[in-house]
This record gives sequence, structure tokens and C-alpha cells, in this order.
Amino acid sequence: MLAQELSKELGQSIFIENRPGGAFVIGNDAVAKAQPDGYTLLFGSIGAFAIAPHMVAKLPYDVERDFQPIAQVTTGHLLLAVAPSLPIHSVAELVEHAKKNPGKLSNASSGSGSPGHVSGELFKFMSGTEIVHVPYKGGTAAITDLIAGRVDLMFESLTSIAPHARQKAIRALGVSGPKRSAGFPDLPTIAEAGVPGYEAPIWFGVMAPAGTPRPIVDKLNAAINRAICSDFFKARYEQIGDEPAGGTPEEFAILIKQESAKWATS
Repeated sequence: MLAQELSKELGQSIFIENRPGGAFVIGNDAVAKAQPDGYTLLFGSIGAFAIAPHMVAKLPYDVERDFQPIAQVTTGHLLLAVAPSLPIHSVAELVEHAKKNPGKLSNASSGSGSPGHVSGELFKFMSGTEIVHVPYKGGTAAITDLIAGRVDLMFESLTSIAPHARQKAIRALGVSGPKRSAGFPDLPTIAEAGVPGYEAPIWFGVMAPAGTPRPIVDKLNAAINRAICSDFFKARYEQIGDEPAGGTPEEFAILIKQESAKWATS
């Protein structure tokens, strides 16, 4: 969605190259080593920039040293959902069931070190439950297995799972942020639904290789801020339930540093 609007703003075709796997390391490393000319950019999440550095022992790059923040694009939630075959209809029921059946429930994620993984671990710690983590090589396969009932629950970004929640293909229990999602106003936060104090919002943003000239950084930042204010972008994200963010490169850098410190502790 960002590429579609950004292409209009820049008058350039934008090609998306998905490089999943390795707790985001494969895609990140490709951009870290690219020419800093503004033509190779990284669209990544809190998982790539603030979580993976604390989960992977030897990264081939340093987030602060090897990347230039361009702009935060969105802020939002993970959705806590369960398989429709599971007789659980609330966060409180999930906690109760997990406590009665330690180690019997499975929590799918898009990969080890992903936001869904660590948010699930935080949930287990704060709720005093024992749930088995099942990492996948991406969110699509994990969601497919959740729908089929091959795994029991999942914490996944609204960007990926919102359509399935609206179609009732999975059962949504709560959102991970500090307030309810505008796209799912009737869905409680996990904190208000049974795990007091729980908070694990997510965000996405654009980075460039370190050394990208400031005029290029400013041009890309301005184009992204315009793109996420377009009627198309805002309408689509209202459907998803996340919110456009925007701001300066410096503000995005501060967010990454703060979130990295928080997840290091967690």
C-alpha cells in the first residue's frame, strides 16, 4: 500500500522484494549492504529494528550504525486470536484454559524473534501460563494452520490477520496496544480483558542504508509523510485497524532506540 502511494509521490516505479526468514536478518542485511543512493530501502517492523537485535546472537549489521531511519509509517496492534475450533471466547477463558492444561496449547508465530513470538512470551510471563511456541517461516502459513486448527492461538499484526478476523475465519480475543483499535472498537485490549498491565504495540517504518545523503533522506521522508496522508492509505488502514504515523527521521530514530531498550529488558 505504501509503495503504491509512494510511487505517485516520487514519479518512480517501486518494486517490492520480499526476503523473509532469519528473524528479519536476511532482508535487513541486504539493505544494510546496499548502495546508499536512496534506491534500495527497507520496510520493516518493530521486530526487525527493536526485537531481533536482542534475539540473534551475532547479527551481520548494527541497527544504529548501518541504517538511516527515514520515517515511521504506521503504529498499531497485534491481534490475539484463537482457532475457531477451540472453545475459548475471551482472554480470561484462554488464561484459565492454559492454566488447567499447561503445555497443551500451541502459539504460532511468523518466526522466532518476531513480534508475535516475544509478545506471546510476554503474555505467558504476565499471565502465569505455559504455552508451546511454534515458529513458522512467515505469517501466512501460521495463519493458515490457525484457521485449520492445527495450532491453537497466535499474536499477529492486524495488517496480516484483520481480514481473517472480519470473516470470522479465526476468533479474535483482544488487541495488544494500550488502547482499543479504531478498526475493531468492540474488541478489548488484552490488558482490560484479563492480563492487567499487558502492552505490546507494534509499528512499521522505512530505513535506508547508512550514509544516504541528507537531501535524499529529506526527499523520501517528505514523500512518505504525504503518501500516508492520502485518502487511499487512510481508508485502507482504517479497515485494517492500525493508524498512519509519520514524523521526522530523528523522531523515528528515537522511537527505535526507546523500543529497543524496552524489549531488551523484556
